[in-house]
Amino acid sequence: MKNISFYIASRYLLSKKGSTAVTFITWLAVGAMTVAVAAMFVIISVFSGLEVFNQKLISNLHADLTVKSTSGKTIADLKKTNSILKNNKDILHFSRVIEEKVYINYNGKGDIAYLRGVDSAYIKVNPIDSTIFYGKYPSFRYSNEVIMENSLDNRLSIPVDTIQDFATVFMPKSGTGIIQKEEDIYNKKNIMVTGVFPGNDQLNNYIIAPIELSEELLQLPKKSAYQIVIKLKNPENADQVKKTLIKSLGKNVEIKTKQEENAAFWKMINTEKLFIYLIFALVIFITTFNLAGAIIILQLDKKEQAKSLISLGFPLSNLRTTYFYTGLLIVVLGVIAGLLLGSILCLFQQYTEFFKAVENVPFPVRIVAENYLIVAATASLFGISISWFFSKISKDYITKS
Repeated sequence: MKNISFYIASRYLLSKKGSTAVTFITWLAVGAMTVAVAAMFVIISVFSGLEVFNQKLISNLHADLTVKSTSGKTIADLKKTNSILKNNKDILHFSRVIEEKVYINYNGKGDIAYLRGVDSAYIKVNPIDSTIFYGKYPSFRYSNEVIMENSLDNRLSIPVDTIQDFATVFMPKSGTGIIQKEEDIYNKKNIMVTGVFPGNDQLNNYIIAPIELSEELLQLPKKSAYQIVIKLKNPENADQVKKTLIKSLGKNVEIKTKQEENAAFWKMINTEKLFIYLIFALVIFITTFNLAGAIIILQLDKKEQAKSLISLGFPLSNLRTTYFYTGLLIVVLGVIAGLLLGSILCLFQQYTEFFKAVENVPFPVRIVAENYLIVAATASLFGISISWFFSKISKDYITKS
């Protein structure tokens, strides 16, 4: 009997004969499901692409592991720390970093910036030199050679890679007592911008300089560090290496993975993704009412046929199953067509980069199996529920005039 129910349902859906209204409503339900599923798949694939895109954006700011002091800003017993890191076979490279806010001035224009002092090994951990689009990375022969984030350089109109003009950075001095002269307020150094790198939400207003410049401005001893950034041979082992280093380095330092350093950022991304998913799940839920309409119209149109089947001994439960299968077929066709359409749109964007988020930056798209499962499961859940609910007709409804 189940096979008969499925056969009748397939005939209802695919047969060219019958009411034009029923055919229109049925294929309208399929089309609505297709569009809703395709839209949800495309949006979720864009968010998957944004995750990878954002990982690349922040890769030049945060390393696989970051070591910081828990008592004060500078890391104590740096020689011991360096020795432990050198002897760890899971570590590929590491670099000292000192980062502070500074005030930068050029020709009467001023702004607040972040000065990140790094040693010569920094580019082995975070290859920011590869992002420079104008000028060059500092040679580290002089402590005042810096690279600057693009928007900061444009606002201050600082010439790049020239020894003719210098900007000045100011670092406030700590301490107490009466201020008698300008030098009691801050330390200052002239800097030469050798290159410019593109900014983003993570690197806006950044200046990357030799660590000696930060040490001079902050009046720190040589070979100091606020943090040590680490590149691992296998980034997937970050949590395991972190536990090993904590045992070796003791409680005077804290170690964070790249994900922990960006916990707030990733929480925001995941929250946005969840809300987008819920919105499109609601869209699919509303779309399934087209499915409900198709089942109801089908029941009205085929009422006489149903009465005949009941008279011939066709069980009511199987008639209900017939309507359920009809809704199920609509859902399956809509989901398959929607996923195919969504995949085509995503592939089109990947290969052509036609749709732009901003000028010269296309919407990133990433197709993953997980997205197929999420979208198909969501659409199927709502579609099957609606089909089951509206297939529950009573025998009195069929037999009465």
